[in-house]
Amino acid sequence: MAVSIADVQKLRKLTGAGLADCKKALEETEGNIDKAIEIIREKGQAIAAKRSDRETSNGCVLVKVADGFGAIIALKCETDFVANGKDYIQLTQDILDAAVAAKAKTLEEVKALTLADGTKVEDAVVARSGITGEKMELDGYNFMEGENIYEYNHMRKNTLCTMVQMSKAAEEQGHALTMQVAAMNPVALDEASVPQEVKDTELKVAIEKTKEEQVTKAVEAALKKAGFNLYIAENEEHIAEGIAKGNITEAQAEEIRTIKKETAEQKAANLPEQMIQNIANGRMVKFFKDSCLLNQEFIQDSKLTVSDYLKAADKDLTVVGFKRFTLNAE
Repeated sequence: MAVSIADVQKLRKLTGAGLADCKKALEETEGNIDKAIEIIREKGQAIAAKRSDRETSNGCVLVKVADGFGAIIALKCETDFVANGKDYIQLTQDILDAAVAAKAKTLEEVKALTLADGTKVEDAVVARSGITGEKMELDGYNFMEGENIYEYNHMRKNTLCTMVQMSKAAEEQGHALTMQVAAMNPVALDEASVPQEVKDTELKVAIEKTKEEQVTKAVEAALKKAGFNLYIAENEEHIAEGIAKGNITEAQAEEIRTIKKETAEQKAANLPEQMIQNIANGRMVKFFKDSCLLNQEFIQDSKLTVSDYLKAADKDLTVVGFKRFTLNAE
């Protein structure tokens, strides 16, 4: 049967689907709006299932704070073309509005919420997937609850958002700290907040890196003493290059290999444990300075730490917590 333009436009408004898809669904259902909506939703489910193995590296990240509750959410998709679409951004905002209003604490809670038009969040995402033809998924849900929460959407590009909760009302400092978190990506508030597992891993890495550096220095010193070019001796590829160009002989190549092997083994077996520990501890100090928000250099004045900046404004002012989510590779 022929369908009216008015019905097509009505269905498009209700579903956001393209005009051609709306017309086809109405024709299949002989003008029944409710059944046409179901067809469009089923199409979305089919596309979502078909593209379930696709990578969603783009999307829209938004943040909102209202009535003592703040949240960040990401609606991910395959391309930035879709992510930058007006309808896609609006859907993300609608989902975020519902999450904040309900003070949802988990992503599963968010998916089960109902939007203003009566559509379940999870169904709305599937329906949008059907409209765009791309895989979509909700991700990155973070929330904070309490007073004095400040939010930041980096450059309003919807790819990186942060929230910071202050110990008291401090709009200027709160905003500055949301930008600090965006720029410097801290892993914890302070040293005490770093999980012990992370500390243990970082210390282990620091020790291994220190040992490798000490061995490398010993090997380089031995090679120099023997009169070999460090570039040629760096690896087998460079050694082969040196032989091909006539810079070293096969016998010299073998001597290089022997020096590297024997020196490395001897140095590794005689590393001063206390010296290694001291150097590794120094690396840990730098890790805490770089990775803990209150210890970081303040981005607006590198002469100050974040803690110093806050104390200069108010000796009792500090950060209670922070959240950050980005789609960018870091």
